[in-house]
Amino acid sequence: MMFERLAPEQHDTLDGVPEPAETPFLVGHAEAAGMLASAYRAGKLPHALMFVGPVGIGKATFAFHLAHHLLKYPRHEEAPEQLAVPDPASPLFRQVAQGAHPSVLHLTRPLNERTKAFKSVVTVDEIRKVGGFLSLTSHDGGYRVVIVDPADDMNANAANALLKNLEEPPARTLFILIVHAPGSLLPTIRSRCQVVRLSPLEPQSLGQVLQAVGQPAGDGGLLERAGGSVRTAILLWQYGGLEIAEALENLVRSPRYEIAAAHRLADVVAGRDGAVPFDIFNRHALDLLSETARQAALAGDLARAKMLTDAWQEARDAIIEMETYNLDKKQHALSMIDRLNSAFRM
Repeated sequence: MMFERLAPEQHDTLDGVPEPAETPFLVGHAEAAGMLASAYRAGKLPHALMFVGPVGIGKATFAFHLAHHLLKYPRHEEAPEQLAVPDPASPLFRQVAQGAHPSVLHLTRPLNERTKAFKSVVTVDEIRKVGGFLSLTSHDGGYRVVIVDPADDMNANAANALLKNLEEPPARTLFILIVHAPGSLLPTIRSRCQVVRLSPLEPQSLGQVLQAVGQPAGDGGLLERAGGSVRTAILLWQYGGLEIAEALENLVRSPRYEIAAAHRLADVVAGRDGAVPFDIFNRHALDLLSETARQAALAGDLARAKMLTDAWQEARDAIIEMETYNLDKKQHALSMIDRLNSAFRM
């Protein structure tokens, strides 16, 4: 399925796949959507929401649908009890999708004008845009919506700047923080938001989304391995993600360190024009650490869970450092494999 790209390119844009702002359908999350629609109708919508869940399950799409609902029904008592379905042909939908609506501010990782690559964090300069945005009067007296996507990517200065906005929010303003790992945020930010936990999509729902965006759903094994994430499913199917994930898992689970296999994998993910495979590699490395930490915690081995959580943080810091200073990708990949090997053998 071909579609007209309306939204600006972002750090995680995939060719042929709509951005959350230009996705007219929302699959899953019906209970949370109904809860928030009812809260708005009753005039009891919180000033700050935190949408928490794994990458690629529709958190940002949900955020834009909620923003669309508030803008379509500026008088809350006239709003329906279910989220409005956006009409792709409407001026409201197109304005929001293009990032041109005066009442919606979408903050994400900005483009580095010097290198023409996206920065590895949401910077304080991005968050400072909130002040100017909120100083303007809403054109119809309705809500203004600030979406931070993802809030995990804020650096320390950006997080502190956002906290100041959350402490004294203007009336009829909604902050929506898209969060993959809530533990990465300041406790003071978490305490000022109502947390809305969103679950991974069921395989049937995941298949529906993939079909709707014109992506092959693959077999049941692919849907199961995707963990309820649309983005993960697309990466696994379209960008060699299955092979990368399997190769990494074999390397770090092997009884002994296979040096030649490690170099082969590093060559694949660090190749020229390999930005997406490299991202798949890094994300899967983090997922392996976080999932193993979760399993250790469930088993009552809190010491091992903490060690793996610390390894996850070190790995994430290494990814940010590599992106920030444009370090050698192959050496980074080899170091990441070595880090995972050490963590899983302890």
